[in-house]
Amino acid sequence: MKVLPFTIVKSGKDTILFQEDIVEAFYGLLHQHEEFQISYIKEGKGSLIVGDTLNRFETGEVIVLGGNLPHVFRSTDEKNTKSHMLSVFFTPSSFGPDFFAIEELKSLASFLRKAENGFKITKPSAQLVETFEKIQKSTKLDRFLLFLQLLKLVNATKHEILSSFNLGDTADRARKKYTDNEGRRMNAVFQYTMEHYKGRITLETIAKEAAMTPNAFCKYFKNRTRKTYMSFLNEIRVEEARKLLKENPEMNIAEVAEESGFRNISNFNRKFKELTQETPFQYRSKIVR
Repeated sequence: MKVLPFTIVKSGKDTILFQEDIVEAFYGLLHQHEEFQISYIKEGKGSLIVGDTLNRFETGEVIVLGGNLPHVFRSTDEKNTKSHMLSVFFTPSSFGPDFFAIEELKSLASFLRKAENGFKITKPSAQLVETFEKIQKSTKLDRFLLFLQLLKLVNATKHEILSSFNLGDTADRARKKYTDNEGRRMNAVFQYTMEHYKGRITLETIAKEAAMTPNAFCKYFKNRTRKTYMSFLNEIRVEEARKLLKENPEMNIAEVAEESGFRNISNFNRKFKELTQETPFQYRSKIVR
């Protein structure tokens, strides 16, 4: 199967597709599809790469992704755990070219704009979660009515933007859409990084994974993500450090730094504060209050 693009399999002429995944780990390869995706994480946790940014997903969250926004859910590798996700897929054009332009639906225009960058709802309401559950068991007409209710609820709920990947004009967005070859290349880079970030990764090493020279890779990666590779690597390491600080109170700061890939405690403290606006000690103190 090609890494990119990824095809959402539809039955017949359905404009709204509901999908339930109950697996040991979600589909762990970088991919993109034309459909918008709204997913409720019923169970599971792990890392979530959206466009150019590393995030985390947790049980109970709702993730919204715009069309052709590259992403990958990388489930935490833990024994005796499962990943359970309910997802709704759709394309705005499936309902007709002017569907979301009618007066009654103009309030949803902000939803479509926010989805272009992806966003996360960490505390969805009981009503929002219940709507997901109802869609799963509904007939086609009821599914459509519940879908509109879902959009309304998601659009009105407090959220966190996940990526800056799709910022820009139409031409810029078209340029950022990965080709099949680019998808394989970026997936190789992300996969290698996620598997080896605790060790030493040089530009020579990661450029080899992309089958490029170091100079060419640096320009390519920054052009595609608007950040340097080393910045991306530090984001992954800091995100791992946040997880360790939260879930392993017995580990001291120096141990957390080493386990997340930093070999220098001063550099760890500096990078952590750059990305979170607080020191590792302040972050942990806030958690244990």
